[in-house]
Amino acid sequence: MYFGSLPYKTKQFFFVLIKLSIVVGAFYFIYQKLANNDALDFSQFLVFLSENESFSIINIAFLIILSLFNWVFEIIKWKTLVGYVKHISFKNALEQSLGALTASLFTPNRIGEYGAKAIYYHSSKRKQIMLINLLSNMMQMSVTMMFGLLGFFLMQAKYDLNIDYFRVSRFIVLFVIIGGFTVFGLKQKRFKIKGFTIERLKTFFKHLPREMHLKNFSLSLIRYLIFSFQFYFLLHLFGVNVSYYNAMIVITTMYMLSSIIPSLFIFDVVIKGSIAVFLFTIVGVNEFTTLSIITIMWLLNFVLPSAFGSYYVLNFNFPKTEQQ
Repeated sequence: MYFGSLPYKTKQFFFVLIKLSIVVGAFYFIYQKLANNDALDFSQFLVFLSENESFSIINIAFLIILSLFNWVFEIIKWKTLVGYVKHISFKNALEQSLGALTASLFTPNRIGEYGAKAIYYHSSKRKQIMLINLLSNMMQMSVTMMFGLLGFFLMQAKYDLNIDYFRVSRFIVLFVIIGGFTVFGLKQKRFKIKGFTIERLKTFFKHLPREMHLKNFSLSLIRYLIFSFQFYFLLHLFGVNVSYYNAMIVITTMYMLSSIIPSLFIFDVVIKGSIAVFLFTIVGVNEFTTLSIITIMWLLNFVLPSAFGSYYVLNFNFPKTEQQ
């Protein structure tokens, strides 16, 4: 970060101010999501949880443990992938993962995570770190798409979604055209992404060890199974009588659709909630239950970790050699 020729104390003041702004911005974002949610009255939601005997201390503890495992495997995945660039400890990976979550919580599609993680490293390694983060997210997305497509076809066969195949075909044609132009552009040797030529990107990913890709896939798969089961367990707590198989058909489809629809952070929860309501209504789950589960999942897997991440944001310092 560059502050020009400002005095050291002034730089430190601005640095602290920026860190405070990030934390305040994250918590304000969380407050806005909960207090100004037109789809779900948060006070009504809290009353319902307090009156629902299913949410015992044991069940709440189990939900928190599932979230803990979800993030432990994410941290292990980050530590494993970054190890290709620089060896870091589990504690370092924990700090970077939770700190980046807090810093990126209010950015569109959490795009700020790329810069937030890269800033923990020297400038010479930041582009590689951003590519490693891209690889991690792409693998998680691939697992989501793999299960989602299977779930979508099974759901279509089981519930007959009355899909307008003409509109879908137009979308596919448009997707193929865009994909064709993208591939053509990527083949141009002068094409660059954030200073990286396509040839250099190919070389970077090609030289990553196969074992690394296997670990990336395995850890992404474990995470997916954890948070999808967590969603199913919440359905059970809300008294929804549905088998694991039928629930997973809808859950996998929901995660796929909510992942491929781009959204600004302001509408992110709204869009995911709308998709979930539409899909679960088909299998007989009422809107309040669906939105409540979406809210709990968000609180457990994003809000709670970001609260811990705020500590790491406030205690963040640039790599020593770049401070001098």
